[in-house]
Amino acid sequence: MEETIDRLRVKDLLFLCILGLLCLGVLMVQSASMQVTGKINWQWSGKGLQHFIFAAAALATFWTVGRLDYAKLVRPGARLWRQPTAWLAATAAVACVLVLIPHVGKEVNGARRWLPMGFIQVQPSELAKWSLVLLMAWWLSHPPVRLENFFKGFLPTLLPICLLCLLVVIEDLGTAALMGLCALVMMIAGRVKWWHLAVIFPPAMAVGLWFLRHKEYRWKRIVAFMDPYAAPQKEGYHMIQSLLCFSTGGLSGRGLGNGIQKLGYLPEDTTDFIFAVICEELGLFGALLTMALYAGIILVAWQVMRRQRDSFGRMLAFGVAAMTGLQAIINIAVATVSMPTKGVSLPLVSAGGSGLVITAGAMGLLYSTVRHVHREQRLPLETQSAQTLWKELTAAA
Repeated sequence: MEETIDRLRVKDLLFLCILGLLCLGVLMVQSASMQVTGKINWQWSGKGLQHFIFAAAALATFWTVGRLDYAKLVRPGARLWRQPTAWLAATAAVACVLVLIPHVGKEVNGARRWLPMGFIQVQPSELAKWSLVLLMAWWLSHPPVRLENFFKGFLPTLLPICLLCLLVVIEDLGTAALMGLCALVMMIAGRVKWWHLAVIFPPAMAVGLWFLRHKEYRWKRIVAFMDPYAAPQKEGYHMIQSLLCFSTGGLSGRGLGNGIQKLGYLPEDTTDFIFAVICEELGLFGALLTMALYAGIILVAWQVMRRQRDSFGRMLAFGVAAMTGLQAIINIAVATVSMPTKGVSLPLVSAGGSGLVITAGAMGLLYSTVRHVHREQRLPLETQSAQTLWKELTAAA
């Protein structure tokens, strides 16, 4: 009885955090997209109304996915290529390839990151990052190979991670870095040997540095981060305007709708820098409220990991919380000029379409791990040797 009551409280906490973030996003996107018209009556802005519709769809997606049983994502005893998580990762990889093809992927502001699908546009990088979480959750909880073996276990584990990250990094370095960092955290939670990670760290850093230098604007952002005022009208402009939001917002803020920087001064005020608008209008209270809502999601995941009986549910909850928490940390760090500018949105708050709905679906999976409690299943996999799996993975890559 006590366990049931605790589970209900955790479910309520998660629902309130998701609802709070979605409502905060609707308010702040509407406020950030306001224009000076001379009219005193309140009215929806185009972007604000659009975000409200997507937020409603995201809430419906969260509730729908949350009613499903997360255990259906795993087929005990099945081979790798018969796992739903593997198929989802393969679909995301195909979408990431399609978006790079001219006249197929849609290019906006010099970046081709969107795939038109009817009346909506899907961002394949969003599919890729969450499919990576699902794949890693299954792989680390039902390892088809021995992870403690460097060549026959650890390296095959890296293949899907590297493949998805490389497909994303071509156009979206920030999301690729987020995916790699989340995969690293999940591998550490899966008790991968530290010396294995130490071996791959230098080549991973070298590849990351090459992608930074490969496109000039990325390297200029790094240089501008060291001294934003060296180029106040170019690469340092975003950072300076964001800092002005914090300095003018203070403790109590200017008041909802009374921000100044959003009126043509702060770029990407409804997406990447929405946290700066929150701090300018709601002050320190708004900042603390936003971080408390994310902390609530992480607390729910912690409770799931502490109480859940099956390893897939625990790893899935950990992966969802890790991806959400890391993305929020990166976005807030960029807005506060604690790290170079990256195109990473604030989860469930920033304006978005497919990304908002997909993230809500991932939150629904976390909700499902709270609702359903499964005992550990130790059914044997359809045995395939590590050598066979290695050949399959390398051939697919």
